[in-house]
Amino acid sequence: MPDLFTSISSVVQIMIIAVLAWLFYRQFIRGSASEKFVRGLFGLLGLWIVSWIFMELGLGILGNVTRWVALFMSIGLVVIFQPELRKFLGMMGQITFLRAMFFKNAFIDAEKKKRLNHTADEIVRAAEYMSKKHTGALMVFQKGLSSTVDKIGTRINGDVSSELLITIFFNKTPLHDGAVIISGAKILFAGAILPLTEKNNLDWKYGTRHRAAIGMSEVSDAVVLVVSEETGDISIAKGGVIKKYDDIKKLRARIRDALDN
Repeated sequence: MPDLFTSISSVVQIMIIAVLAWLFYRQFIRGSASEKFVRGLFGLLGLWIVSWIFMELGLGILGNVTRWVALFMSIGLVVIFQPELRKFLGMMGQITFLRAMFFKNAFIDAEKKKRLNHTADEIVRAAEYMSKKHTGALMVFQKGLSSTVDKIGTRINGDVSSELLITIFFNKTPLHDGAVIISGAKILFAGAILPLTEKNNLDWKYGTRHRAAIGMSEVSDAVVLVVSEETGDISIAKGGVIKKYDDIKKLRARIRDALDN
């Protein structure tokens, strides 16, 4: 009976290890650049088994040679899988291991959150700089490109960065007068022309950029950020209403929400 219990226990443990290995592969390896090296893991495991068999058969030289080869290959795999190991350790610092292992989208959601937070930081950094320099800017946050844009401008399709945004809105560049269209973490277009609001009761301080921001927010569900060239004020238009933001933390939170919608 003890032998039977030991055998069943061993089988269960092996099955648990196999399931955890599969979950790890599915979450962190499959679809990555290192997926093709996974077969090497099986080859390495086979090499360790062969070295053990050689030693058991009394073939010490062959056993030691294969063992050293397997050892060096094991060390090499740590280098090969370094990006995946870094991703795995970083994940453990952000969300629980079990959640990432058993819920397929947990790690993806964490990566998306990190990416959007970084994008919001870059936008706020650019807006602060342009505000201090009194550089006018107009940014539209929406999914894809709305048919309400009068002219799409120039395709950029680049990652959002403060440097790129500041360059686009620099007053010596041909794209600085238009708007940038931002979707997620990407700048889709620059130099886009937006529809102007037809409101006649706006404050005198609102120029063409503000009227374009309000107009775009009236005819679409977009959130539009505008930096005033005259005053340096940073404002956001949504649903035909424009609001000035002096608090950078609140501005960042508003932009973060706009990027995620």
